[in-house]
Amino acid sequence: MSLPIQTNIAIVGAGPHALTLVTHLLQKRKKYRHKITVFDPSATWMSQWGQQFAAQEIPHLRSPAVHHPDPDPYSLRRFAENRPNELFPPYDLPGTKLFQEFSQDVVSRWQLEDKVYKASVTNIAPITYRGNPHFRVELDDGNSTIARQVVIANGGGKPQLPEWAKKIPTPYPNQSLCHSHQVDLPGLRLKGEKVLIIGGGLTSGHLAVGALKRGANVTLMVRRQLKEKLFDAEPGWLGPKYLKGFSAETDWQKRWQLIQQARDGGSMTPAVMTQLRRYQHQDELSIFEECQVVGAEFVGDRWQLKCDDGMMWEGDRIWLATGTKLDVTQQPILQEVLNTHPLEIVNGLPVLDEDLRWYGCELFIMGGLAALQVGPVARNLSGARMASSRIVSALKN
Repeated sequence: MSLPIQTNIAIVGAGPHALTLVTHLLQKRKKYRHKITVFDPSATWMSQWGQQFAAQEIPHLRSPAVHHPDPDPYSLRRFAENRPNELFPPYDLPGTKLFQEFSQDVVSRWQLEDKVYKASVTNIAPITYRGNPHFRVELDDGNSTIARQVVIANGGGKPQLPEWAKKIPTPYPNQSLCHSHQVDLPGLRLKGEKVLIIGGGLTSGHLAVGALKRGANVTLMVRRQLKEKLFDAEPGWLGPKYLKGFSAETDWQKRWQLIQQARDGGSMTPAVMTQLRRYQHQDELSIFEECQVVGAEFVGDRWQLKCDDGMMWEGDRIWLATGTKLDVTQQPILQEVLNTHPLEIVNGLPVLDEDLRWYGCELFIMGGLAALQVGPVARNLSGARMASSRIVSALKN
């Protein structure tokens, strides 16, 4: 698509949140079709999502089939009518391929193929244009466009590295220590290698299974006990059962604590735990719980690690499935907005208004950064739907 000189709504990112927002917006107001410009370096919808699922060989989603980018909650089930074996028990969790093809079907049904402009947004600058507040959306290709309203829908988490990993005294090859975001299982040959995976969330489980299938000897290290849960937050957080009390809480710090308690770090699904236990019984996998690394160095061509309980580990690769950190102050594209319209920030999360609008300007935020308003499932597919309903009603013609 060609870049318009100005646009009514600029959307940063073309993942599941952005797609959910656009379909919900067009369902309510068809005439908005020509007022939206979406920015993503891939130029296509759901590209990064697809790459991440492929890189970690994730077989199916963690959320049930009613959660997806289309406004009709049952459209994915209809799409899957002749593919029952691609909905996984116990709650019809859509297979990765099914979900990807369904998302492309959503894109074509809503005629959104030409809505994504190929560029990364590098800066969002509040400006006055024709006497009214607007934004200049600056891009990495050197171009820019003027937008009346901006929606940030690009996830926004930065890989979180443990302190010891930042302090390794010896040089080491890049691929021998990496964050889970950088691991691409299909491209790896691991037979006979010793791989250490740090983290107790579902990502570490997927990576462990992928490495074991490639003949690696795997050690999983978790700083607490491994937890087994179907969903990353209780289903009560999807509706009034828990959200009523959350919305009634006026202390933002307490809301932040409720979010932490609800997500409670990482957890594994029963299906992945079953696979891991099988490998454990075959002595191909070791699991160390309540164990934290205190130091690591690369000696010769191998890692040597020491843990707080005195345990030592030696091996070839370390993968850090240590999650991402959400911090609005670390978002380069929002620095000018932060300077022009300072707002309250609680542990990295911005305090937005009820419509997920940044106080003082027409910039909206979806995803994990909107959690203080949306709740613990803000970053999930269900959170995308909750955020969309708030933002859609607040967008101006």
